[in-house]
Amino acid sequence: MQYRNLGTSGLLVSPICLGTMTFGAPVAEADAIRLTHAAMDLGINFIDTANVYEGYARFIGSAGGVAEEIVGKALLGRRDKAIVATKVCAPVGPGPQDRGLSATHILREVDRSLRRLQTDYIDLYIIHWPDREVPPETTLAAIEQTVRSGKVRSFGISNHSAWQMCEFHWLADRNGWPKAVSSQIPFSLLRREFQYDLDFCRKHGIGVTPYQALQGGLLTGKYRRGQPPPSDSRAAEKPDWIWKLDDPLFDKLEAAESLAREIGVPMSQYALAWTLTQPAITSPIVGVKRLDQIQDAVAAAAVQIPVEHLKQLDMTCPPPWRQHDPIRG
Repeated sequence: MQYRNLGTSGLLVSPICLGTMTFGAPVAEADAIRLTHAAMDLGINFIDTANVYEGYARFIGSAGGVAEEIVGKALLGRRDKAIVATKVCAPVGPGPQDRGLSATHILREVDRSLRRLQTDYIDLYIIHWPDREVPPETTLAAIEQTVRSGKVRSFGISNHSAWQMCEFHWLADRNGWPKAVSSQIPFSLLRREFQYDLDFCRKHGIGVTPYQALQGGLLTGKYRRGQPPPSDSRAAEKPDWIWKLDDPLFDKLEAAESLAREIGVPMSQYALAWTLTQPAITSPIVGVKRLDQIQDAVAAAAVQIPVEHLKQLDMTCPPPWRQHDPIRG
């Protein structure tokens, strides 16, 4: 396993991060603990969770905490072998202080996460979503308090654009507060809206840990044109969490799978390997339900995508429009 620097944090993390959004349902506690141990035995030391994760039972405003509790149990006796990331901001109840990035919410939720994780520190504490009601300096001051107290070692940002990250960086510089060391965004071969934000992250030492790198299973090769989704697929279990399976989508999937066959690797490995070639990408987050999915993800870290494939993929799944540079072309 070739470990990578997570931005400027000084943390060395595996190129695959174990996602835990499935922990609770459909992955029951005992199975989730076994999967976590298996992932660590294969060299994965980076685990991503959130205070709202509870598997497919999750809904806006549900109390969450299930995945954190499971991770805490899985890491008993192994805590020093893992880099643990968790998140704050999403609603965990109906009240006005049960959500967002106020100091009240952050300082309360960090303690709750620590209790559930059965640890006295969080390696990476992530702002889950932007909060338009709270000034960013208020949020950063609260984050600085969690770092100064020793409860948090580093902090990251999720679902923020480059301009929002830039504002956080500027405020941190001006006030001597901690800077974000990571960015977690939805990003895959099929979803490239944040493509050009990666350059900002590369220039400013921000490690990118994308989620949906397999786009809800679409990039695993399990879906076939004209065939119903497999019974254990995301499309069958949680259809509102996956894109419409139409002909334009299958055109892209079949073109990418043809390239994967050229180098003799499964589509899932090929898609993860492509993600790892992109600027600033540190560790794609991979949610799993079975051991073979972990093994597959680990194998992807060793796959080399030919340069000519990258050009073909840009034509099949193009990045977003970018303003023409009249000087450089």
